[in-house]
Amino acid sequence: VCWLSPEQTAGKQKPYMYTQGQAVLNRSFFPCFDTPSVKFTYSATVKVPEGFMAVMSATSWEKQKDNTFVFKMSQPIPSYLVALVVGDIVSADVGPRSRVWAEPCLIEAAKKEYDGVIEEFLTVGEKLFGPYVWGRYDILFMPPSFPFGGMENPCLTFVTPCLLAGDRSLVDVIIHEISHSWFGNLVTNATWGEFWLNEGFTMYAQRRISTEVYGAAYTCLEAATGRALLRQHMDATGEDHPLNKLRVVIEPGINPDDTYNETPYEKGYCFVSYLAHLVGNQSKFDAFLQAYVNQFKFQSITADDTLGFFLEYFPELKEKGVDSIPGFEFNRWLNTPGWPPYLPDLSPGQQLMKPADALAELWAADSLNMEAVEAVDITGWRTYQLVYFLDQILQKSPLPEGNVERLSKMYPKISKAQNAELRLRWCQIILKNNLEAEFSKVKEFLHSQGKQKYTLPLYRSMWGGSEATRALAMETFSATAPQLHVNVQNYVKKIL
Repeated sequence: VCWLSPEQTAGKQKPYMYTQGQAVLNRSFFPCFDTPSVKFTYSATVKVPEGFMAVMSATSWEKQKDNTFVFKMSQPIPSYLVALVVGDIVSADVGPRSRVWAEPCLIEAAKKEYDGVIEEFLTVGEKLFGPYVWGRYDILFMPPSFPFGGMENPCLTFVTPCLLAGDRSLVDVIIHEISHSWFGNLVTNATWGEFWLNEGFTMYAQRRISTEVYGAAYTCLEAATGRALLRQHMDATGEDHPLNKLRVVIEPGINPDDTYNETPYEKGYCFVSYLAHLVGNQSKFDAFLQAYVNQFKFQSITADDTLGFFLEYFPELKEKGVDSIPGFEFNRWLNTPGWPPYLPDLSPGQQLMKPADALAELWAADSLNMEAVEAVDITGWRTYQLVYFLDQILQKSPLPEGNVERLSKMYPKISKAQNAELRLRWCQIILKNNLEAEFSKVKEFLHSQGKQKYTLPLYRSMWGGSEATRALAMETFSATAPQLHVNVQNYVKKIL
């Protein structure tokens, strides 16, 4: 249960309280079987002080007199999806079954960013995966210290305010959380050791919705960004690290949160893509996903259930023995650490990647060909194309002397970006190139938010860098520690 002082909120006027259940944290909030293998309905009565609002992950709620709220969740859910927020929050409608919730100072930005967007994603999701069973789909913009991009609490997704980019460029995160409505919330991993069943299927579903809405080129580019994150993670930990398996052995006494990484997401996505590749026909595989959701809805299952159902659903594949093709055995996918044996074809993204690759090559050259650089117009590039470009620059860093300074001046759209995905990568480039003139940008970004996925990589870069970047790490952490979630504080302490 996270108790925030007024200065840890966006409005800085009133305190705020929220719960974060995933993976095994709700046992500190109410007595429960705190395992995803048990599902239940719940009701709650919450009394709050004058001037505060309570919201929960519930299918219905009503406000009674003397600031008491009564909530009911009528569908069975695992303990980690029970969630409560109490704070100075207001709401605005953004669709027929969706509203945004936020502190008053953020509500206009939230409404502008998401008006009409959510219904489109929900409709595509229903077309692909079957009915949306949770009634409402509301989004709550959390205070900046919230450690995650999003938390898919049913009926009420919690998201980081970093998503308020002002240009709808980060709505992919919402597609991901919406996809959890089917994969994770409706069909749930029975143990945290098979977290890929939640996240791998959700990544696949997210990219299916994204392909329908934005087309294949854009989706493949976003998936290439994900693959780069998996590469970075495996390089940092070593491919044969036991956590780089899809079926992780969580020893007694280990917090499942400590096993959290890119593998269940991106390697999981590759495995689901491999299953689709075996089927060889997108609409047949879409039909399988609908049948899978229908078969296991409101249940908690294991990978054996999933793969068993897949082979029963496609008896011709079962007969061919696709579960034991040398090098691609289902058993190997689940139990061998390392790089995925199959990578989905992301070539439709090439039309967006090629220009970004070529531009990164130019900037990495010993003598800059400014004529060639200036010939490339990046004004029309969308966020993920810029992200991909920056990922290439980061891989080639440190760049030759002076190049990063020139790049910074040339593209204020990047070096002065307010978009969190761009800021993260620009900060990583500053650190890898030891560009002391721009260290203040790293500091500002870490002061402005506490999202784990942005915070930890920056501390790793600082700690793995120069004397100056190490000093920056210590100074920034001592200033920002109080505004970070306790888990994130502990992870940063481990890094330092």
